[in-house]
Amino acid sequence: MSKIEFQDLCDFEGNANGFKILTQSRPGREGGLRLSYATLGAFVKYPKGSLPVKPTSRVADKKYGFFQNEKNIYDEIATELDLKNGNGIYLRHPLTFLVEAADDICYTIIDFEDGINLGLIEEDYALEYLINLVRNTINTKKYNSLNNTPDRVSYLRALSINTLINDAVKIFLDNEDEILKGSFQTSLLKRSEYSAQISDILKISIEKIYQSKEVIEKEVAGYNIINKLLDTFICSVNSSFAGTNTSYDDLILKLLPSTINLNQNSLYSRLLEVCHFVASLSDRKALNVYNKITGVEYQ
Repeated sequence: MSKIEFQDLCDFEGNANGFKILTQSRPGREGGLRLSYATLGAFVKYPKGSLPVKPTSRVADKKYGFFQNEKNIYDEIATELDLKNGNGIYLRHPLTFLVEAADDICYTIIDFEDGINLGLIEEDYALEYLINLVRNTINTKKYNSLNNTPDRVSYLRALSINTLINDAVKIFLDNEDEILKGSFQTSLLKRSEYSAQISDILKISIEKIYQSKEVIEKEVAGYNIINKLLDTFICSVNSSFAGTNTSYDDLILKLLPSTINLNQNSLYSRLLEVCHFVASLSDRKALNVYNKITGVEYQ
């Protein structure tokens, strides 16, 4: 593999995998989902390959947005949308800043809401932080009439998201010329007047939710499950390609969907297809496949 193909697999990126899902051809479905250039351009938050890793402090260089197998597809999109700066660097589609803001707003507020409802964050402590976002829009009488935690949190969540949406729109319009020129280098929320409040909420979420015992235990289990799935499928796929496959390998390959193209000469492409499949599994489905492979389901 080339260095950049190897890096694709070492730093397997969900954003690039999403682009693969949208554009990957299959028999009878050439061109993937056949979305417009503008839609695909706005989808790619990080218009670069996996190398070099974080070459600048630009938000567009934070991660990578396409695998090498889809590089030509993205280049075609960037050419059509005039997203090249002439120095071999791709520019973000202007609407990507709004897509990113919507993503950031939802994850920030909804994860925080989940943490409260799950009892990982104390209600009184948490509500204070949400109220800091909505002081100018909250209907105190309506809020006080809500007599349970989920309803109060839901009300504040809706107001908080609305506040941050309006703020993101204002920042976008205020910086529209810079964004259209490709010289706007940060996320919209980095310029938000509520950046301090957002930072506080994220800090609490990291401490109370993402680093909670329940989450850590699931992550530990997840690492083992993903490792087993990748190891098993990759060994069987490569053995089959080399003609050294066993009966066990043949059985393992039957667990893979027919939509996966494993008959490829490129080692990179074969490994990427397996990673693509494993990444497509929900937590429950991954656990089910793991249990089948290890025999746990039949013990």
